[in-house]
Amino acid sequence: MSSSAAEMSSLYELQGYLTGVDVLEPSELREAREAFAGLEEKFGTQYTQYSLHNIHLQHSWVMDLVKHGKLLEVVRSVLGPNVLLLDSRFICKYPMEHKQSDVILDEHNNESGLQNGQDKEDNLPYVAWHQDMRYWGIDGGPVLSVWLALDNSLEDNGALRVIPGSHCSGLLPHRQSERPGNMLSVNQEIPEELVEAERAVLCPLLAGQMSIHDGLLVHASDPNMSDRRRCGFVIRYVSTSAYPIQDPDRPRSFPATLLVSGEDQYNHFSR
Repeated sequence: MSSSAAEMSSLYELQGYLTGVDVLEPSELREAREAFAGLEEKFGTQYTQYSLHNIHLQHSWVMDLVKHGKLLEVVRSVLGPNVLLLDSRFICKYPMEHKQSDVILDEHNNESGLQNGQDKEDNLPYVAWHQDMRYWGIDGGPVLSVWLALDNSLEDNGALRVIPGSHCSGLLPHRQSERPGNMLSVNQEIPEELVEAERAVLCPLLAGQMSIHDGLLVHASDPNMSDRRRCGFVIRYVSTSAYPIQDPDRPRSFPATLLVSGEDQYNHFSR
C-alpha cells in the first residue's frame, strides 16, 4: 500500500479497517516462520493454536515484530504518535490432517469431543462474528487490532471477514454461541439478526502482509478447509490516552503493556 498516512487514516476512519499492507521483507518473514516452527516443535500444535499469549515479553524475535517500523508507521497514522502495545497472541488454524481425530480445543485449552451425529467440519475452529471491544475494558481511545500474516490467509483457509463501517454502530449485544469450535473467549457471538452478513468483505493476505481494524468493527473468520496452515500474529495497540475500565463482573489485567512509540504522559497502564 503506497497511500500517505493521511489517506490511510481517512480510509480507516471511513471503513474501520485497512488490509493488504506490506510489512515483512522476505528474510524477516523466513526468520519469523522458522522461529515459530521451533515453538510448534517444542509445544505441539494444540498449544500453539491459541496459547502463545504475550510472548513478546519472552522472545526477542516477537518483540521485533511488535516494534516493526513499517507496522508502527501505519498504526501511528491511525492512533497518533504516542502508542502502547496492549496485548499480543499468535492464532493458528491448522489444516484438517493436523487435527487429532474427534478432538478440538476450546478457548480454555480443554479437549472437547464430537457429539453424536455431528459433522467434523462443524467442529473445526472458527471465529464467530464479534467486536474486539467486547473483550477489552478500555476507554479514552480506540483499540486497534493488527493481524500480521505468517502464512497466506485466503478464503479456503479461513481468512478474516469484516463488515465495512460497522465500527460506527457502537458496541452490539453478544450472546453464547451454540455452534461448537468458536475460538473466542467465553464462546460469544453477535446474534445473527444484528450482523449484516450480506455486506461482508473478505480480507485475504499474503504472508508478510497485515490488516488492521478498529475494536468496534464486526468481524469473523471461517474454519480452515484447506490443506495449509493459517497462522497470524494478533497485536492490540492503543493511544497512551486510553485507560482500563474496572468491571467486577469481568476483571481484566494488562501485564504485558509496552510503550512502542512516542511518550506516555498518562501512565494509565503502569504496573
